[in-house]
Amino acid sequence: MNPLERLIVALDVDSEERALNLVDELKAIVKIFKVGSELFTSAGPEIIEKILAQGSSIFLDLKFHDIPNTVAKAARAAARLGVSIFNVHALGGYEMMKTTMEAVNDEAKILRIDRPKVLAVTILTSMDEEKLKTIGIDEDVETQVLRLANLAKDAGLDGVIASPREIKLIRKNFGKDFVIITPGVRPAWASSDDQRRIAAPREAIRDGADHIVVGRPIIEAKDPTEAARRILEEISEGE
Repeated sequence: MNPLERLIVALDVDSEERALNLVDELKAIVKIFKVGSELFTSAGPEIIEKILAQGSSIFLDLKFHDIPNTVAKAARAAARLGVSIFNVHALGGYEMMKTTMEAVNDEAKILRIDRPKVLAVTILTSMDEEKLKTIGIDEDVETQVLRLANLAKDAGLDGVIASPREIKLIRKNFGKDFVIITPGVRPAWASSDDQRRIAAPREAIRDGADHIVVGRPIIEAKDPTEAARRILEEISEGE
């Protein structure tokens, strides 16, 4: 895979103007941008159309988690928006994920488009075993991640969102065609912020991630383009 296709830049900003400025600045070397809850809530679904108009692809990171029918309808809406990837919470369960895949496959056929890839969030990268215990999950992170990834695969999803710490484990258990997108990636020169289970870009790629998501180290840099270039160099080193 081309290193340019491995890096996903998270547009974790609160305004359409700033998001579009970042896309305009980075689009020559970044092919995929992540639109999350903050930007989507601030700018609305119209931001998707405006980013797509610049020739970029979108990972819609809204982590759908609701009853099966509601998530299935959200999945159809995501397909209509033209995003390339979107995600759901694996904790929503097998029925929710299976119903979602059926809906998005059907919508793609109706629209005559390639369906977006659907990935499941396993355990958020801000969580560790101590925090899991506070919500009643006493198993270690790796066991929980594997259980959720297996549920997602059985439901027909394309892959998972998982922290750098679980990449090797998932790749070993689910093979080369199971897509892994990895947030919580921080180059050595950047702060870890509120992430707990982190790794450097070269390590994540070397361990088997298909894509890495990087936000603050790029979008808050004095020179976002230079920061992105440095991360792309690290990605190349991990291949």
